[in-house]
Amino acid sequence: MEDPPDVTALIEGLVSETESVRKFAIFKLQTLLGDPSFAEAFIEGDGLLPLRQAVLETGGNAQAYALGSLDALLELDMGWDVVDGAVIGKAVELAVTHPLVNIVRNALTLLVLIVSRPLRRSRDESGSEAESGEVSGFRAIKPALDHYPNFLESLVQRLSASDHTLCANALQLINALMRDAVANGGDHEWPKFIKRLQDLKVIGGVGMLMRGDAASDLGSPLAGAILEFQGLTKLLLRKWKEVRVNVELGEHKRALKTIHLLSKPDAYSPPDADGETTVKGGKRHHPEKWRRLGFETESPVWEFDETGYLGMMDLVDYARRNEDTYQKTLMEQSVQPLEQRCPLARASLSVTLILYEHFGIDDAADVEEPVGYRNSVQERLDGNGNVDKLYRPLLLQWGRLHTAAFNASLRLWKTSSAENPADFYKIEELVRIVVEHIVGAASRKTEVGLVEAELRSVTLETARRWQMEGLDEVYEDAWGPHLVQVREQLQKESLQFMKEQRIRCLLQGSWFPTAAANTPPGGVAWRYVRLSHNRRWLHYQNYARNDDGEPALTDLPEKIDLNSVTSVDSNVSASEPQQLMNGNNSSSETLKENTSHDSLKAATAATNTKITIIGTPDPKSKHSNSISTNTDTERETVLLELFPQTHYAASEWLDGLLLLLNQQPITKDTTRLIDLMVDWGARLRMLNLKWEDVDWEALELRVKGLNAGEREVPGREGLDGPEGYWYGMPKT
Repeated sequence: MEDPPDVTALIEGLVSETESVRKFAIFKLQTLLGDPSFAEAFIEGDGLLPLRQAVLETGGNAQAYALGSLDALLELDMGWDVVDGAVIGKAVELAVTHPLVNIVRNALTLLVLIVSRPLRRSRDESGSEAESGEVSGFRAIKPALDHYPNFLESLVQRLSASDHTLCANALQLINALMRDAVANGGDHEWPKFIKRLQDLKVIGGVGMLMRGDAASDLGSPLAGAILEFQGLTKLLLRKWKEVRVNVELGEHKRALKTIHLLSKPDAYSPPDADGETTVKGGKRHHPEKWRRLGFETESPVWEFDETGYLGMMDLVDYARRNEDTYQKTLMEQSVQPLEQRCPLARASLSVTLILYEHFGIDDAADVEEPVGYRNSVQERLDGNGNVDKLYRPLLLQWGRLHTAAFNASLRLWKTSSAENPADFYKIEELVRIVVEHIVGAASRKTEVGLVEAELRSVTLETARRWQMEGLDEVYEDAWGPHLVQVREQLQKESLQFMKEQRIRCLLQGSWFPTAAANTPPGGVAWRYVRLSHNRRWLHYQNYARNDDGEPALTDLPEKIDLNSVTSVDSNVSASEPQQLMNGNNSSSETLKENTSHDSLKAATAATNTKITIIGTPDPKSKHSNSISTNTDTERETVLLELFPQTHYAASEWLDGLLLLLNQQPITKDTTRLIDLMVDWGARLRMLNLKWEDVDWEALELRVKGLNAGEREVPGREGLDGPEGYWYGMPKT
């Protein structure tokens, strides 16, 4: 066991004239002062003044050790008596000018501890609270900063250092200064300080750290500093939102004036008695000065109640950064009918609230107290392994995101032919969905430029599709168990419906070319197949041509007893729709065009689709093509082969035959239609509509892939009252 450290010997070593002894004592102190009992003994032994002297007078590694020792004491909330102007000035000087990383790291840590020290209060004789006289926060280091006006600039530059600990210390000091500015800087000082940091490109530096590989080490000091900066950013946004707009304040009045002047308003003079305008009589405000910008009234201050000063900042920032677009958009809106104009100002404030909700600003951890916030950060570091969800670098690009989302809102308004005020909230909801899908899906390393590009290119159709997908998710969450039961019932009903539809196709009958692609001229080339009315027999007959119309059932002497059919084999499900364009037509209509032998060869060569009906033939039957033998059963043979010439006809006949045999359909066409009916049925039930209300003619055309064309919009005759409305199935 090592002997306990000799406090007296170490203190004597600090003032030794021998450099090696002094350096060794300082080096040992750096680790020993982390123990509270040793720290108390060190202070009782009058070691503070020698340590202060070492901080001020040594250099190189010895000075780094001395700073580290003082940091260890201050972290235990001891030794504050020696932290005076000289020590603070030395720390600021070293942080700005010294080239050695280990010295700068410890100097920055010392400044973080000073700025972050809680302001202590004492009670006077009357019992009222007063400041204790101890200097902390930004005020403690401000006199030293007056000698180094480039201190903040050098601090931000440290964020790009290759040493991650140095980056973490620099960011921790930035966080401490921001926190102190918000807590103690007053309502008008902290915005100026934050603006200065932003001008020094602190956002870019922290964003680079967020996207870097070093941030993936969630247990490092750098990760904690990044998350603290992210939380402080949320705090700032929340405070800006809580600041009420007041035109009595010069800054707020200038911001409103900026919004107006950047719109390039035309000169306005009221009309005279003859109805003509003149510039005489002085300059007058336009009666729609603010409404032309998209406000609801000519007193726009109340419209910032929800967004506060944050909404005004976003609108001013947009107008400044996009002055030409801002003016052009207002000019385009001015020539539109009043109800079709997009309210720009309201749309901007709406986007501000959408981003505010998306990033969960009000859900941010409590960052008023450093200790509480650091504990919250540590909990998230310990419990969340998904770095992409933990860091939100796009939050730091608030202004660019607002501009991109605002432009997307204007574009969606234009393409949807929206009208104000009826459609404003609909477009607002679409923008919310777009932000959720594009901004929410961005990873930690996604550049903001890519997000802006996606917001520029998103279409109304895409936004509507996302909206319907989100609606499905909401319904699933709210009505999950009930929807499962509804869908199960609809699945059975839809399957029964498709069974009847497919069998009706068989009852109607169809022409099929035979397999005789090499049939000599004049040979049998066509076969007509039709299901009997009692659905027990499959009648067919071979013909030389298919231009004889649709033969009657009595003209089809050949027949197959469906009770003897054991299976239906086909390559339909694996084949591609060879003639997809023609596949939308019925098989009979398509095949009637192929009246020549050459056309038959071309049609047969264009497809390899085949349906094979297999079963046990009647002993009197002519079928003898045996494909397998089972000693325990009668011999199976090919009863009939069909060669559908369209993908849709193949789906009708294959699934129709399978459903007749009480088997499940297998083609994509049939399963797609069943799923479509289940989906529409669920929506109709949720809307409490009736099946007979659906435009089944348009639905049938849609199912067959045909273009329904421009349909006449119905009038309002027969509708009851202003609440009456007409609805139809959507086209997509």
